[in-house]
Amino acid sequence: MQKYPKKMLLQQLLQQAISKQASDLHIISGYHPALRINGEIYQLYNFPVISKENVESICFSILNEEQKENLLINKEIDLSYEFSGYRFRANFYFAKGTVNANFRLIPLKIKTIEELNLPSFFYHFSDFNQGLVLVTGPTGVGKSTTLAVMINEINLKYARHIITIEDPIEYVYPQGKSIISQRELHKDTHSWSIALRSALREDPDVILIGEMRDFDSIQLALTAAETGHLVFSTLHTNSTPETIDRIVDIFPPHQQNQVRNQLASVLKVIITQRLIPIISKTERIPAVEVLINLPAISAVIREGKTFLIDNILETGEKDGQILFEKYLCKLFKEGKINKEIAFSYSIRPRELEKFIK
Repeated sequence: MQKYPKKMLLQQLLQQAISKQASDLHIISGYHPALRINGEIYQLYNFPVISKENVESICFSILNEEQKENLLINKEIDLSYEFSGYRFRANFYFAKGTVNANFRLIPLKIKTIEELNLPSFFYHFSDFNQGLVLVTGPTGVGKSTTLAVMINEINLKYARHIITIEDPIEYVYPQGKSIISQRELHKDTHSWSIALRSALREDPDVILIGEMRDFDSIQLALTAAETGHLVFSTLHTNSTPETIDRIVDIFPPHQQNQVRNQLASVLKVIITQRLIPIISKTERIPAVEVLINLPAISAVIREGKTFLIDNILETGEKDGQILFEKYLCKLFKEGKINKEIAFSYSIRPRELEKFIK
């Protein structure tokens, strides 16, 4: 099988991702290179099937010695990579004993809330002085982009010190009124917990945690929000009630009442997000569920009655609450998605049946 010059092949593939506005480039041994465009995978049949040797040469060509060692020991690594003025979030991982690669294209410009087709009241979330703001959902639904929009709003509107802790750094923020310290895991810090503890001694106003992924990061995020900081982060959960349960359940039983009280006090808003293909399938638009922590929500969190949240979301539109199925119904009535798409992305299909008749 033909062996390509390692960097030349990678550059050609990254250029394909840029020119076709793909969200991701996949380089997997035994397949043609593939792009994800508007949520769909397209193999690039004008490129030959990639060999094991070519994948390895591509990956190792952009790693330093420490990164190579980490990949071989841990069997996966995240990093950022720049090409032709664009940034990519790269993940290299082993599958069937062979290295594979994913490159996610990070847009050069941080879009506005309007440009992302998000509700306009999202602008208000940058006006908080302290507390916890969470963006949740599966991988690849634009959580990092939504966070970047809100962080950039703060950057442009207020003179604050913003610290980000990311794995790896994705968006690079423009000069604004704020000063921004962006820290990358394994390059600027050894761990989430060390970086978060250190952040509290670095005079921050705003802390962005790329992902609350374990007990330590969740505990430290709650502490940071409780001590007067505005904290933004993400979780891989499918609804706003599930997000609350996930945070509480990660703590041992004897601490859970304390955590419920802490979360009820510091939580500002939870946004659950999906990217939904429009009818023509030429692009995807966000669909959201929004939980704003008003007194009724705080009481439910403290009492551990998250099963009541769906009803509060459904009936609390005037207070800014949004149930995911109601948002899908709105997109359906606006002619942006059809009934089939709405039901395929619904979290609560029975609820959606009530709204779409």
